[in-house]
Amino acid sequence: MKKYQLGEFEEYVLLTVGVLHGDAYGVSIKEEIEKRLKRKVSIGALQSALRRMEEKGFIVSELGETTKARGGKRKRYFKITAFGKKALDYNMQTRMELYKEIQNVALQYKLC
Repeated sequence: MKKYQLGEFEEYVLLTVGVLHGDAYGVSIKEEIEKRLKRKVSIGALQSALRRMEEKGFIVSELGETTKARGGKRKRYFKITAFGKKALDYNMQTRMELYKEIQNVALQYKLC
């Protein structure tokens, strides 16, 4: 189903938004992905992915309170929507079905 289609990076971002539930904003998402996946993430690529996923309805965002530490700027917090959760479930189910098929086929051949 195309409506649930997520790219690899989008899937990581969406999963990370879920992991950071309540504290998912740009920098925290970036740091969490870099820590867990041991890969660099550009803030531009992250912001583009977040915008795309919000347009698709996978996430919603809201602005937090202003803080002196941020010079009066507000953080934009992200949350997964029910539709976003369905997209994650669909992707996980599809991956698992494919993975199980590989195991069944691989068992038919002698491994070196």
